[in-house]
Amino acid sequence: MGILNQLNIVVGMNNKAAQIFEELYPSFLDVKYRKPSDYVTTYWQKFENHPEGNNNLNGKIFEYILATLCVRENILPLYLSAKVAFVPNVIYDLMFFTSERGPICISAKTSLRERYKQADLEAIALKYVHRKALSYLVTLHKSEAESVKAKIKSGDVIGLDNVVVASSPEFDKLVTELKVYKAKEPPTVKVIQSTQVITADSLKKLK
Repeated sequence: MGILNQLNIVVGMNNKAAQIFEELYPSFLDVKYRKPSDYVTTYWQKFENHPEGNNNLNGKIFEYILATLCVRENILPLYLSAKVAFVPNVIYDLMFFTSERGPICISAKTSLRERYKQADLEAIALKYVHRKALSYLVTLHKSEAESVKAKIKSGDVIGLDNVVVASSPEFDKLVTELKVYKAKEPPTVKVIQSTQVITADSLKKLK
């Protein structure tokens, strides 16, 4: 069983992306780096010329790079492919729950094109339920990131807090900021709460 399976980053054994990721280095825990952006760049450059690379594999490898970086930086607990109560039909790539802001989500996209719109809608849905939540779009494409940043500034993109290039100093700053928050297990949601509950048993007691 590979290290990604052992850590629950990957579920199931027949995962091509996980196999390729684990071929790149014997263990991500041993990869040396000075700052988070170096870790991303080191992994991505080694994968970039892989003969089996395609859009689907690229996206999964990028997610694994970010997830394993969070493990290395001890930003835990980390939730992958996460669903959030009362936010239907959305699966978030990477998510933490913090004492200060509630959910913080990271949408991982190697390139953006029109996909930033999906990330923005997912961020809006999250903030509709969790007003203080934070949503970041992390990518590898600098010019596309700058374009979406301009849309955030102009108000055309309203859910995302920022879009960050994973190989840039801004990404290092984001990781530093994430480490300041107190990440913890999310609370168990009780859908209905009341001090005035009438049950069939309480009715029987009247008789």
